[in-house]
Amino acid sequence: MRSTYIYIFTAWAVSYLIRSLPLTLIRKPIRNRFIRSFLHYVPYVTLSVMTFPAILSATQTPVAGAIALVAGIAVSLAGFGLFPVACICCAVVGISERFL
Repeated sequence: MRSTYIYIFTAWAVSYLIRSLPLTLIRKPIRNRFIRSFLHYVPYVTLSVMTFPAILSATQTPVAGAIALVAGIAVSLAGFGLFPVACICCAVVGISERFL
């Protein structure tokens, strides 16, 4: 039971430091173009890193997820919105899992 409190405190401390240190250490606006562009893309990269493995592992076979990923990219590049892309990806997964 004591180790649980240690784990919770450690998680709190790390989370608090990650959020508070940039606020206290960086007081001036960031003028470096490279760092600004890096910070701009961090949320997109984080979302991609969390989403991509879930796409492949959410289906019964990773091949069906990969096929749906390719289909979703193709349909989104064709100009469709989020809801049609999601529906088409679900249909592709259902069809590909039926035949694989």
